[in-house]
Amino acid sequence: MKYKNILFDLDGTLTDSSDGIIKSVLYAYKKLGITPPDEEVLKTFIGPPLGDSFIKHSVPKEDEIKAVDIFRERYNVKGKFENRPYPGIIDLLKELKEEGYRLYVATSKPEITAKEVLEHFDMAKYFDEIAGATLDGSREKKNDVIEYLLKKQGIEDDIVMVGDTIYDVVGAKKLDLPCIAVTWGFGDIEDMKEAGAICIVKNMEELKNAIH
Repeated sequence: MKYKNILFDLDGTLTDSSDGIIKSVLYAYKKLGITPPDEEVLKTFIGPPLGDSFIKHSVPKEDEIKAVDIFRERYNVKGKFENRPYPGIIDLLKELKEEGYRLYVATSKPEITAKEVLEHFDMAKYFDEIAGATLDGSREKKNDVIEYLLKKQGIEDDIVMVGDTIYDVVGAKKLDLPCIAVTWGFGDIEDMKEAGAICIVKNMEELKNAIH
């Protein structure tokens, strides 16, 4: 067993949440009366803290909180369930759990929403802890979420992060943790390589082998 404690990102790693997130981002831009970015840029909203993405793409700093609140108006009611687990991920989680691995979620998505999504797909039962962002923004960056999770669970070694964006790789690296990068999500493969991902995996079999 190469690692004992496996930390998974949620959006883009466990589930394809693009439809609900993008529709809710567009909803926010429409209500704010701001022209939204193009489709390729909209995909970059999946993963990092929402407020950062809104500010980066035309929303004034003073409207950051308002934009996130409007996004949640739609996402918290409808968007969070416009989502689906990636093929094979549930079977992999079940197998890893049965083999004795301890599984966790570390996401920049609000923790309450992450738990609702995973319960909806009957996936929460595979995880010893589901950690996410706080609604007040006090815990939002990926490294803050990971650090909170590790301290809460008392985990000190045999840890690997699994994620689909540079934010997962960098967040893990800030805590001197390795990160396995998956290609089926929303991140740039070259960015993840350059950021220091220990390996890039293209399917569930490769992910299982990288963990083993």
